[in-house]
Amino acid sequence: MTDPRTLPRPALDSAPDPTLDSGPAAHAAVAPLPAGGDLDRILLERALVSPDGLARARLVRDQTGDRLDAVLTRLGLVSEQALAEALAAACGLPLMRPGDWPQAAHGTDRAGPRFLRRVRALPLGQPGAVLELAVADPTDPYPARALSFAFGRPVALRVARLGDLDAAIDRLYGGEAGPAPADDASADDADLERLRDLSSDAPVVRAVNALIARAAEARASDIHIEPTEDRLRVRLRVDGALREIEGFPAGLRGPLVSRIKVMAGLDVAERRLPQDGRLRLAVRGHDIDFRVATAPTIHGESVVLRILDRSGLALELETLGFGPDLLPLYRGILDRPHGITLVTGPTGSGKTTTLYASLAVLNTPDRKILTVEDPVEYRLEGVNQIQVKQQIGLDFAATLRSFLRQDPDVIMVGEIRDLETAQVAVQAALTGHAILSTLHTNDAASAFTRLLDMGVEPFLIASTVNAALAQRLVRRLCPHCRQPAPAGWVPPLPPGLTQPAGARFWQPAGCPACHGEGFRGRLAVLELLPMDEAVARLVLARAEARDIRRAAQQAGMRAMLADGLAKAMAGETTLEEVLRVTQDA
Repeated sequence: MTDPRTLPRPALDSAPDPTLDSGPAAHAAVAPLPAGGDLDRILLERALVSPDGLARARLVRDQTGDRLDAVLTRLGLVSEQALAEALAAACGLPLMRPGDWPQAAHGTDRAGPRFLRRVRALPLGQPGAVLELAVADPTDPYPARALSFAFGRPVALRVARLGDLDAAIDRLYGGEAGPAPADDASADDADLERLRDLSSDAPVVRAVNALIARAAEARASDIHIEPTEDRLRVRLRVDGALREIEGFPAGLRGPLVSRIKVMAGLDVAERRLPQDGRLRLAVRGHDIDFRVATAPTIHGESVVLRILDRSGLALELETLGFGPDLLPLYRGILDRPHGITLVTGPTGSGKTTTLYASLAVLNTPDRKILTVEDPVEYRLEGVNQIQVKQQIGLDFAATLRSFLRQDPDVIMVGEIRDLETAQVAVQAALTGHAILSTLHTNDAASAFTRLLDMGVEPFLIASTVNAALAQRLVRRLCPHCRQPAPAGWVPPLPPGLTQPAGARFWQPAGCPACHGEGFRGRLAVLELLPMDEAVARLVLARAEARDIRRAAQQAGMRAMLADGLAKAMAGETTLEEVLRVTQDA
């Protein structure tokens, strides 16, 4: 089989095509190459891929002509991060970090973007007499030799992830598509046709694919693409916090957004109204669903992609944050054959994930489970899921009524939004069905008063609701680098709360495993309020939420703040995280 590295190389666009034997001047400009060995050997020695996997990648490489490193990551046999780290370690070279990329293209008169994309290399600058060069594969000598010849000086290599390198080249050189129309809102048919053509252009496709792959590898839940006056801003939401990454030039604003809209089946011509869509892509060897939402802004269309990665979904209650004291109580409530279990909290607090994990507990061959959701975020094996379609009258209440004729055992309602849905849910519970649903309230006690405010009769609430679970999400400390708070550190406790005796809190540090953030993943802080006789009497009397809460705590309910403090002292999160999410609870 032929290694593509031995094939004839492309010219450097604006520079002469160098050869490895171009005379003494060329040899003087070539830097010593790192001693790391070939890519195949490094992959096998470091157990990044199996011999069978490597053989498969070689076959695809020979059939497509693509580089081996690109084939490996595209097939999902190795992640870009793991490949870059292994190559950097094997060759003794530094690894490019997010803040290391230049803000402007360097040496555009000596090497053009077409050549740089082909060889996966980018000049970073010339500190002194050495050209710094970011490469994806340092074991390939050609990019270093060619660019050393073109710039007339030795090179110092740095290893970069494939996606980061492609994104940096597209950002600095603006792709090959050219500028987008100046006024998207007034584009005529010719402009729209041009946008469609640009959205399918190779640099735009690569830019979108690299962005999605990077977000998935960073465990991001959302990608925010926001147009500004002079560029396209990109931010990722990782563990609940937004993090800005390298954006794109203004010239890619129209083509890149159009590419995403084409992928999601949206109307490219409609740029005055918000649109919603879905798409599914194979990223790193497995399928990932995306929810796409666009919105018009003064500088163009803003796009948010919600990443619905089923492979990263934790469907175990223990993983979500249910401790040994709370888990048996909650599972006992789930096992009840009828009644309503409510999960409450603001948007983004993980309510749907908790419901999915609860369904995973109940999903046995002897139970029929139906769900009505808006939207269906994850597809669950063995569960019948229905998507709400308001435009044809398929809302929560109508679907829930139809469910009762399907002989279900368990019904999940994505959200109880109005009195009609609440009444149908109550009737379903009274007729022997187990109902799981969500409400938007700040704490568990407020779930009962919220139903009262909707107009549900108190005696129906007292006889059908089994429990209310309130939750918030906090960032989980990285277990590899967390460290205890230093001696003498005073915890920022709110007024009226004293530090428990012997309490020990933890703080983030940052390491390669968490990409220097100090946090990796999230977990829930919880409070579970079961319906007992005291709570039922208060509901019948239409008592306020604070009275219900006080009675529940007297009966043994652990408040959300107390659960968060316990998790902070156990080193699962920080005290600051707990206080941040529980101040309104």
